[in-house]
Amino acid sequence: MPKQAVLLLAHGTPETVEQIPEYLRNVVSGRPLPQHVIEEIQHRYGLIGRSPLTELTMEQARLTAAHLAAGGVDVPVYVGMRNWRPYIPDVVKQMRAEGIEEAAVICVAPQNSRTSVGLYRRAVQAEAGSLSIDFTESWPQHPLLIQAFAERLRTALAKLTAETGQPVPVLFTAHSVPCRTVQTPAASEGAPRHWPGEGADPYAQEAKHTAELVAQAVPEIPRWFFAFQSQGASGGPWIGPTVEHTLDTLAEAGQKALILQPIGFLCDHVEILYDVDIAFKQYAHEKGIRLERPESLNGSSTLASAIADLARQGLQRLRSGA
Repeated sequence: MPKQAVLLLAHGTPETVEQIPEYLRNVVSGRPLPQHVIEEIQHRYGLIGRSPLTELTMEQARLTAAHLAAGGVDVPVYVGMRNWRPYIPDVVKQMRAEGIEEAAVICVAPQNSRTSVGLYRRAVQAEAGSLSIDFTESWPQHPLLIQAFAERLRTALAKLTAETGQPVPVLFTAHSVPCRTVQTPAASEGAPRHWPGEGADPYAQEAKHTAELVAQAVPEIPRWFFAFQSQGASGGPWIGPTVEHTLDTLAEAGQKALILQPIGFLCDHVEILYDVDIAFKQYAHEKGIRLERPESLNGSSTLASAIADLARQGLQRLRSGA
């Protein structure tokens, strides 16, 4: 019987501010970045101290392995990063050296555009050799993922509602991407669409669908909204609406308190610890809005159950030759 394993893939993050330039070169595939962009990212990392993404992803891997073992599936769970150590190619080489013959591969980002999935997949396949791979493309509506987000949201919503004494709406967010990466070639030749439509990359629709399902799971939400956060500094338009525009609109409508829950991220990192906890909170405060967010999923046992379920399905497909 072939020796099996699970491989979790994540974006990766540097350990120190000094590593930011090298890290950013990986992110943009070696293209030059303006110095002011590098300095701004270094400033943000400096404000939060460090990004815990790598250690949290490792913890998710340990929890996933424990859930698998509890269900009678005793396999190792590896972690590979696209833009920092441990790099995906290095981890795949390690797996092969340790005799792994089949691997269920899962991106720990539930909603994926074809572009990002393609980059992760190519990084794995470039070193896979004879290693058989089952690659989970996306999992934006997995019931346990929705439950994990709902658990965190329900706690934060109840707390802020009690403190303010009034119903509190929710703003769900996912990371923005350049319009060109989610549009069909025909669409990108014309005027940019800020909400990709029929025939385009599924990322935007998948992200909003996750938000819809979480909102359904927490019926006490009075109203909810959706926006894309963390638009980048590269040229060309990025998909929206932006969080800032949404906060402007809510402030004009007299909203005084708001829960913001990122549903495209599974653990704390700079886009949460800086973008949400510092930048968006300050922006909202200046608009007269108290903005709070639920705890990130991080070491959620429910999230680990979701990843373990995906892994079991992938391993079974490999075993059955599907």
